[in-house]
Amino acid sequence: MIAHINKLGEKQSIKEHLLGTAERAKSFAGDFNCDKVGYFCGILHDIGKYSVEFQHRINNPDKVKKVDHSTAGALEAMKQKNVPVAMAIAGHHSGLMDGGSYKFSEEGDGTFFGRIKKQVPDYSEWKVEMDAILGSDLIPDFCLKADHKGFTMSFFIRMLYSCLVDADYLDTEKFMDGGVKSRGNYASIDELCVLFDKYIQNWLNKTEFDNEKQKMLCESRNRILQLCMEKGEKLDRGLYTLTVPTGGGKTTASLGFSLKHMKRNGMKRVIYVIPYTSVIDQNAQVFEGILGEENVLEHHSGVQYEMPEGQSENYQMYQKVLATENWDMPVIVTTAVQFFESLFANKSSKCRKLHNIANSVVIFDEAQTLPIPYLEPCIAAISELVGNYRATVILCTATQPALENIFSKYLQHTKIQEICDGVDGMYQQFQRTKIVNAGSLNIEQLKEQISNAKQVLCIVNKRKTAQELYKGIPEDGAYCLTTLLCPMHRKQKFSEIRHRLKSGLPCRVIATSLIEAGVDLDFPKVYRQEIGLDSLIQAAGRCNREGKRQIEDSLVYLFKLEGDSISLIKQNVDALRETLRHYEDPAELKAVSFYFQFFRGLLGNENLDQNKILDACDISKGINGKIYPFASISERFKLIEDQTKTVYIPVGEGKTYIEQIRDGKMSRELFRKLGQFSVNVFPNHLKTLLETGSLEVVDDTVYILGDMNQYDDATGLQLDVDTGYGIFV
Repeated sequence: MIAHINKLGEKQSIKEHLLGTAERAKSFAGDFNCDKVGYFCGILHDIGKYSVEFQHRINNPDKVKKVDHSTAGALEAMKQKNVPVAMAIAGHHSGLMDGGSYKFSEEGDGTFFGRIKKQVPDYSEWKVEMDAILGSDLIPDFCLKADHKGFTMSFFIRMLYSCLVDADYLDTEKFMDGGVKSRGNYASIDELCVLFDKYIQNWLNKTEFDNEKQKMLCESRNRILQLCMEKGEKLDRGLYTLTVPTGGGKTTASLGFSLKHMKRNGMKRVIYVIPYTSVIDQNAQVFEGILGEENVLEHHSGVQYEMPEGQSENYQMYQKVLATENWDMPVIVTTAVQFFESLFANKSSKCRKLHNIANSVVIFDEAQTLPIPYLEPCIAAISELVGNYRATVILCTATQPALENIFSKYLQHTKIQEICDGVDGMYQQFQRTKIVNAGSLNIEQLKEQISNAKQVLCIVNKRKTAQELYKGIPEDGAYCLTTLLCPMHRKQKFSEIRHRLKSGLPCRVIATSLIEAGVDLDFPKVYRQEIGLDSLIQAAGRCNREGKRQIEDSLVYLFKLEGDSISLIKQNVDALRETLRHYEDPAELKAVSFYFQFFRGLLGNENLDQNKILDACDISKGINGKIYPFASISERFKLIEDQTKTVYIPVGEGKTYIEQIRDGKMSRELFRKLGQFSVNVFPNHLKTLLETGSLEVVDDTVYILGDMNQYDDATGLQLDVDTGYGIFV
């Protein structure tokens, strides 16, 4: 009985495939102590291939239509009342479907309970080749005893599904490739620790400084680094905070903790979750510089690894292409969107990597940016990883968002521990700026103050405001940084800005919040329009970053912009104003904690799960009476609501890629490359561009900017579209 036939005409038996998949699934699920159920899932997943109909199909693929081979294993699992295994098997090709209703779902309605009522070809021959396996008692205790049983069981089904689909893919891949090992061969944890220890000697041995303040900052960073490594060698798996002031070297320190912690606890990888794609490459480059590019995978929508013609031509690139599928590299750098949307996904392409989060260290950089509309489901998911999947989670930020109350609801027997002792004292050591309330300014006053400063950063809340300000300041050394610029141009400008700041040249930067988190820039003066406290403190982190100037000369001006509406961020601003009424220094830890608690109080608990994800997971509620609604939850859980459309800009290499689109050569890889030459626009902006004839529409879904008068290399795509010339280049 045949499972697969490769290009050489070699045949893999079903038994061989089932045993190979079962062993891999067993190993993967073993990372969270569920090896037996993983094996059971692997053994049953393809038993439908034992039917005469499937065997006829595989031997005559061009003549016989497809045969359902997934339902059979689900039926066998259901005979033993193992719903998790049955759901994983039923969806191992098409994706996890909505569970539906055991009583009322009907065949063909797209639900799991409708699916198992389906008549399938006779597959009884499987019992002749395979030993009978019992699996009714394999559902783990943590699912049966959980306080939030519906969510815990849903999470387990998704993780089991991940084990199965990755095991299935890998076993099939190995056979189809003729047994060639094309994955793995990464550095061991011991080797990674050696590389890290070698790298940090440059920090620890530095002796030359510009002044005493800079020397003190370096010594403080080194203490944080050494403390993190010491704690990593001592602490067991758990939930931790790493509260480090802006400029305290938390990126390197958190990596140091993670590597030592992994070695102590026998863990497999570190996953670094960053909120914004605009700064993720900077962190990835830091890790690559320390551990080697071959051990670090940067995975998000803005990066693309092209499959080389042959494996031997670029083995490292080949490895990265494969690693994006299942995250088997030692260090993963990704975004919160990629991470959380995968945890609530239902398709194999997104879920395949989930089992590799188990037994890993997960660092949430800038933890205060966890998405408020999905905050409670995100915390519930983090709690599952820590409580049941042997992961260590670190909430890393200068402004801890005070999440203890929510975590206590889902992780009752685990306390959050701070990695860095003496956090209060550190904030005094790292104080390099003074926040000043500049009151209310109109746009002309703001332009004048920016123009009078040689080097200054001004951060505003709207892209339109940034473009208007930019046009009113001296051209020499002026920059406008917003998401209206394509990523390629933003990277170029960051490089120029660093050079001008270092060389003492005029440098006046107008930006939106994209510049706040993780961007290593050092200005003598910063202006910040009213926003939430966390953003204000992040903005202050771009001022006197290296401590080369006196605190009294390093001012951060908080201003209200006259005539500018704050309706979309009213709760953030109200919480900031309330905090400033109670605390003289808004950056101190008590002020930060007060701000987040007050802010969430203004929002109300119902706004921490706006799309009712947790209710949908509740077996007593579900969605319209249908339990385990995996497909529906995947549609509901979108951290970035899909309101925007992508416009591709024909600049630089982007021109070549756009020509390929015009020639009909569309592919996932091509669109990933084009990500560096794209701008996302909202519906009204898109409508105006279309009405003025500024866009070329390809295949009704792809938009190319045809009127290059609407794009400026300095400010990006124009918001005020006056006319369209219809010149497509």
